Amino acid sequence: MKTETASFRLVVCTLMVILQMLALRAAGQPWFCRCGSGAVWSGNVVSSHNSQHLLDPYALTHVLHGVALAGLLWLLRGCCTPAWRFALASLLEAAWEILENSPIVIERFRTATISRDYYGDSVINSIGDLGACMAGFLLAERLGLKRSLLLFAIVELLLLFWIRDCLTLNVVMLLSPVEAIRDWQATGLH
Repeated sequence: MKTETASFRLVVCTLMVILQMLALRAAGQPWFCRCGSGAVWSGNVVSSHNSQHLLDPYALTHVLHGVALAGLLWLLRGCCTPAWRFALASLLEAAWEILENSPIVIERFRTATISRDYYGDSVINSIGDLGACMAGFLLAERLGLKRSLLLFAIVELLLLFWIRDCLTLNVVMLLSPVEAIRDWQATGLH
């Protein structure tokens, strides 16, 4: 049974990556950062490299997507196996990545958040975000509710102190921007 679950998850991961890559390329997103450096990591969130390399600080928010989806989809435990919940979480994250890179959401990020120079994710960054979500889901499955909530809070605080942004602020600023938050974020990132 464990091998079937691992195989199923591998198939789901592969299908989600292919679907996401095709959708993002069809939307015109670049494969990699246009700088051509091939760097795996970009730590500067207010640069043209943000969301262009495999990983950046916002990958941690995608880990939290996985943690949150594991908690939410746990409610389906009576009718869905963990492998199916993982598949659903992967599908939801891939759908978010595609939506996040749509012109309307890119423009919303640019006007409502500190990401004034955001033009969407590169394909490799988007795949990294999907992988981070999957890792967060699997981690939350192992940690259980209390430790997952603790992890969520720690990562949110870490991101707040590090980049003056986190998943919670991302959601707030996308849905109902607060000028005081944007000002606070901008003063600490120069």
